[in-house]
Amino acid sequence: MAEPTSCCTLPGSYCARIDTLFNMAGVHVTDVGWGAAGEVGGGRLTLGIETHPDPVGCPECGVVATGHGRRVRRLHDIPVFGAPVQLVWRSRRYRCAEPACVIEGFTEDHALAAPRQKLTSRAMWWAISCIQRDTASVAAVARRLGVDWHTLWDAIAPLLVDLADDPARLQGVTVLGVDEHIWHHSPRPGKGPKELTGMVDLTKQPNKNGQPRTRARLLDLVPGRSGPTYAGWLSSRGPAFTDGVQIATLDPFRGYGNAIRDELQDAVAVLDAFHVVKLGLAAMEQTRRRVQQEQCGHRGRKHDPLYRIRNALRASTDKLSAKQVTRIDAGLQEGDPNYEVTVAWYCYQQLRSAFATTNLREGKKIAVKVLDSFHTCPIPEIARLGRTLRSWSQQFLAYFTTNRANNGGTEAVNGIIELHRRIARGFRNPTNYRLRMILAAGQLTHPNLR
Repeated sequence: MAEPTSCCTLPGSYCARIDTLFNMAGVHVTDVGWGAAGEVGGGRLTLGIETHPDPVGCPECGVVATGHGRRVRRLHDIPVFGAPVQLVWRSRRYRCAEPACVIEGFTEDHALAAPRQKLTSRAMWWAISCIQRDTASVAAVARRLGVDWHTLWDAIAPLLVDLADDPARLQGVTVLGVDEHIWHHSPRPGKGPKELTGMVDLTKQPNKNGQPRTRARLLDLVPGRSGPTYAGWLSSRGPAFTDGVQIATLDPFRGYGNAIRDELQDAVAVLDAFHVVKLGLAAMEQTRRRVQQEQCGHRGRKHDPLYRIRNALRASTDKLSAKQVTRIDAGLQEGDPNYEVTVAWYCYQQLRSAFATTNLREGKKIAVKVLDSFHTCPIPEIARLGRTLRSWSQQFLAYFTTNRANNGGTEAVNGIIELHRRIARGFRNPTNYRLRMILAAGQLTHPNLR
């Protein structure tokens, strides 16, 4: 490695230009070196630093201490010019001049780095910012710092714990979403349950133009997918949180519904519109497949009339072209002699139209008709759908009285989590997974995060 060279020729002096580039108040650069590739510390900028020689008082009694040598600490700082930076800090040691003091000696403290840390404080916050803002993996940021994964994660994990568990993050939540998330597919039991329950803040906040806009942020991830899991998390937040929640969105899972009923008594539970339409689509598809088997004796094939129009049946009627409408009519006349698929398709379109209408009052009228008629339909799939919707009738109709509250933001957060899991190529530790995903989708804020 190249020998560090002094920044200034005068002994005991500091170079103001180098100190300005280093940009750490009270710290001076004394030496600069560069390691060549292939050598120990190769491809790395090495800076010798020391703090300003100000008088220091004993932390116990306050008496001005006397110098007692130096101690060398090696730290990793933020990269510069695309290269990792290593700091050689010759920290001062002191001895208390008061004979009666219980402290005989101590080492100076500085905001540069906490005791026993291998990274500077600003390097840790820089790494957190890169992971959060640049969608970078921990391994990629560790390479830029010239350290391994464990060194970086061990340094930033305590900071992430403090940010994730900050009670201020739960303040002002009036709309709460919940959804399950699959965080691994390994059959090994050591990784715990595959399912996690994610809680998302869907409260609308004013944007730059003053218009209300939903900025979904992940509040927490807890192991398991059940009513007690969600209820336990809500109960642990306390009444200060649960009393503020006015709307709770969910997919049609009875466990989450029971938890909302028990822990959020004053909140309005809203069934997610996407999942309701998905139930209608599933009923129509099940009807089509059953009729296909009854008419042809096999699954759909390329030239079967119902199979040819399967994709067109899924679309909304207002998005169908005249050619597609003609194809649907021809396919239903040829492959649906008892009009079962036809009726199921019209029921599916009616369910879609309840959410598609711009007038919420008209949409609610359509929804009420759905509740009153579907369960009496002679087609078994539609009747089953009607019974399901009637069991969720209050949550179903609440969509039209809560200004279209839905779980869309929760699904968006789930997509962000999936993206970061792919970038990291999987996780093995659920605690690390929780912290990583709250950093990615939790919109964490801190004065050191820029």
